[in-house]
Parts: sequence; C-alpha cells; structure tokens
Amino acid sequence: MLFRGIGRLGAAMRGVSQYKAEYKNLVRLGLPVVITQLGIIVVSFADTMMVARCGTAELAASAFVNSIFMVAIVMQFGFAAGLTPLIGALFSRGDKDGVGAMLKAGFYTNVLVSSAFTLILGIVYFFVDRMGQSPDLMPLVRPYYLIMLCTLIPMAVFNSFQQTSNGCTDTATPMWLVIGSNALNIFGNWLLIGGEFGMPRLGLSGAGLSTLIARVAATLGILLIYLFSRSRRPYMEGWRKACGREHITRCLEVWTISYPVMIQSGIECFLWSFGGVVSGWFGKVQLASYQVVNTIAQLGFMVYMGLGVATSIRVANLVGIRDFAGVRRITTAGLHLILLLATGASMVFWLCFHPLVSLFTPDSAVQLATVPLLLPLILYQYGDAVQLTYANALRGTARVKPLLWVALLSYIGVGCPVILWFAKGMELHNVGVYYSFSIALMVAAVLLWISYRRSVAWLERHTSPAQPS
Repeated sequence: MLFRGIGRLGAAMRGVSQYKAEYKNLVRLGLPVVITQLGIIVVSFADTMMVARCGTAELAASAFVNSIFMVAIVMQFGFAAGLTPLIGALFSRGDKDGVGAMLKAGFYTNVLVSSAFTLILGIVYFFVDRMGQSPDLMPLVRPYYLIMLCTLIPMAVFNSFQQTSNGCTDTATPMWLVIGSNALNIFGNWLLIGGEFGMPRLGLSGAGLSTLIARVAATLGILLIYLFSRSRRPYMEGWRKACGREHITRCLEVWTISYPVMIQSGIECFLWSFGGVVSGWFGKVQLASYQVVNTIAQLGFMVYMGLGVATSIRVANLVGIRDFAGVRRITTAGLHLILLLATGASMVFWLCFHPLVSLFTPDSAVQLATVPLLLPLILYQYGDAVQLTYANALRGTARVKPLLWVALLSYIGVGCPVILWFAKGMELHNVGVYYSFSIALMVAAVLLWISYRRSVAWLERHTSPAQPS
C-alpha cells in the first residue's frame, strides 16, 4: 500500500511538471491580455459609478443602451478573433508576407461587418421606445445611443490589428494602447459628465463622448505603430503585395473562419442583453441593480477571457506545426488556470460584494435589489470558465462551426426560455434571470467539451505531419 501510494504521488507530480511549461506560456501570453481586460473593467466600473452619481434614471438608461450595443460589440470582437488561428498558424511557420496579407483581408472584412452593424443598429434606433422601457428614460437614451453608434467602426479597425498582434504572440502592444485609451476615457468622463474645468455638464451623453474619443485614440495609435514601426514592416510589405484574386480568397477565408465565432459570441451576449431587457420590464430599480451586478461580474469574465485568448493563441500556434499532443496539453493547462481564477473571483464576490455595490450607486433601493443576485452570480462562474476555455480552444483549431449550434442550443434553445420561465413564470424577476445563466452556461460547457475533443481528433486524423523548415 505504501509503495502504491508513493507511485500515485509520483505520477501526480509528473503530471504537474508536464503542465508547468504550459502554465508559464499561458501566463506570459495571457498576462498582458488580463491586464488589458482589467483596464476595461476599471473603465466600466468608472463609467457605472460616474453615471450612477447622476441618478438612477441615467444608470438605467445606460444599462438599456449598453445591453443593445453589447451584442454588436461582442460580435465584432468575436469576428476579429477569427483572425487569431489564421495569423497564429502563419506566424508559427514564419510566413510574414502571409501574416500581412491576412491582416489586410481581416481589416477589410472587419470594417465591412462593422458597417453592417452600424446600419442595423441605426435602424433599431427608431424603435427603442417600443421595447418596454420607462418612457421617461427616452430623452436620456436617444443621444447616448447615437454617440455609441459612432464607436463601432473605430473598434472594428482596432480589433483587426489587435488580433493580428495577438496571433503573432505580441499581446503587450495592444495592452498598452488599451490602458492609455482607458485612462483617457476616465479623464474624459470626469470632464464631460460633471462639467469640470468649464466643460459643459453633459451627464450620460458625456460618458458616451468620452468613450468615442478614447476608442478613436486607440485606433489611431495602433495604426501608427503598424505604419511606422520597424518590427511591423515585414507585415505591411505583405499587406502591400496582397491584391487581386488572392486577396479576395483570403477575405473569404477570414469570413469562413470568423462568422461562426461572431455569431456564437453574439448569441451568448444576446442572452445577457435579453436578460437586461427582461429586467427592465419590472422597473428602473430592477434594471439598475442588474446593470450594477453585470458590471461587477465582468471582474471574473474579463480575467478569464485573458487566459482564454492565450489558450486560443497557443492552440493556433501548435495546430500550425501539427503538435496535437501539445494542443491537448495547453487546453488542459488553460482549464486549470481559468478554474483557479473562477475560484478567486468567487471569493472576491463573496467577501467584497456589498462594498463593490456601494461604489456604484448610493440608491439604497438599488443596493437592496442586488443582494439576491450574489448567489447566482457565484454559481455561474464555473460554467462560464469551462465553456470559455473550450470555446477558445476550438477557435484556435479553426474548426469553429460547432460554436454555432452549441450557442443556438445553449443560449437560445435553453437560456431564453428559462429566463422567461424564471423571471415571469416563477416571478423571480432579475434574480430568475441570473439563475438562468448558470443553466445555459453548464449546457454550453458540456457541449463545447464534446465538440473540442471531436475536432482535435478529426484534425489529428486528417492533417499531414509538419514539414521541416
């Protein structure tokens, strides 16, 4: 028995050492992305706190508009993320011309998709007063909505260059640009929301203008880096050479890989946006409390996303050189780290929930309405961590079509009916909305795990061994 126990301990230690190098790779790649995401959280926190100081109506109006735009923003980010496996595979093979040509194709397709979203949401603007929200919110909603509409195309340009940098394992450059734009956003909020230094007091519209200025600044920054940086020169040479049928073929390749990721991201985000609309059916306090807790929830999700992006990059690099044992190893290592982060986030929520809520709103009714949301918030962290790991691993393999049917089944087929059942049928209101997220995410986690295993097995059977360089 003693020797058997020692043998098991030794096997466990060998298992840990097997993943040690992968943990380091993921942390090295993922830490800049995590810092970037934390910067986004800080801005989101600052926006919510500053807008909440204007009043509960402003907070509810921002929650409503952000719920609508979040779908488009996440879908744009998802579409751009489709570049990661394409760029990552080319980068791992040392094909710099190919990276530049793929960047050009990604740029054109991202701008085209973003223009379509701008047009669609421009049409939706004329129907915002028919979505069951309080009529007194509309004077706040309309100008903020139009300002946010102007941010979509600059975001798409930034996303295409950011994902190219990520695919080339340079996650630090986008980090510094996002940190700078976030600082600009917070400073702009301070100037424009409250009207400091003689600036007009614009309230919620000031928050929107500050966001627009910050996103344009980040976009200009990354464009200047790619145009004038010596390290990016080989990629821009590839950009200049790409033309004709070959360029069109690459655009179609980007579309084929990216649109399932875009739709999967949008469907997942739609569930949260739908939850915001349903919460608004029960009044401003329910909607405002939902917005506050959603903002706090980003503390977990954005950090998990950082390591998820790192997992996707490493999987893409390893698929490029046909190392499928490494693909499995890096995905498992990513799951370990993201589950550890989910536990840490849950502890922060449990211990600091009330102080965090009080940062966002002084309204005692809104604070009280957030209390029942704590348990379902913690409950869904683990389902979210698992589904995010396997979704990003699938993105890295470039076999992304399973993301579509998994999203449709989990978030539309299961999540939306459960929201309506819990919120209205069981009269749990926004608490029912939050409990429904756990169920949808657990279903997604199981289906994505199955899809990931099948996709890696298929690639292993149907791809040729890597050729020596």
